[in-house]
Amino acid sequence: MEDAEKGSQQQPDSVPEVGEDAVTTVNPAPPPSALTEEERQELQEELFKVEDEIQTLSQVLADKEKQLADIKRKLGITPLNELKQNITKTWQEVTTSIAYRRTSETLSQAGLKATTAFSTMGSAISRKLEDVRNAPTFKSFEEKVETLKTKISPSTSTSNAGDLDSGTSAVESLHDQPEDPLAQQAPMH
Repeated sequence: MEDAEKGSQQQPDSVPEVGEDAVTTVNPAPPPSALTEEERQELQEELFKVEDEIQTLSQVLADKEKQLADIKRKLGITPLNELKQNITKTWQEVTTSIAYRRTSETLSQAGLKATTAFSTMGSAISRKLEDVRNAPTFKSFEEKVETLKTKISPSTSTSNAGDLDSGTSAVESLHDQPEDPLAQQAPMH
């Protein structure tokens, strides 16, 4: 009974991984004395035969890879072209995916909402600027600038120094005005 337990403990229960070397998956060979000379010779021949087949297959694979590269070269397919094709194919797969379509729709809706918000904000700013322009303070300032313009610009090429002095005094009188618009509109007694 102990011998049976030792035997089961010695053999591993692990399963070899994919791609694991074939040598590690084969159970250990029985001691050479257990084989007859004839069996040993047959196994040696089989070993040489398998090694030869592996060598042949490796050469065939290398030849096929060369043939593939030659055909691609003749067709003008370069690694860069292959990369472009792969990227194009991947992009096409991405754009047809459900997640991409949902995200695209969401972003499109967000863009429309942002456009509407900016348009509304622009309209509000325009209305506010129009209100400022129509305000009495702005009208008063606009009239003073217009008055100053008419005093300065009659025709500077034919004007004399006295005209320039009166333009300068008009600018100074604007600076002397109080900045508070209510103070300007209040009647003085």
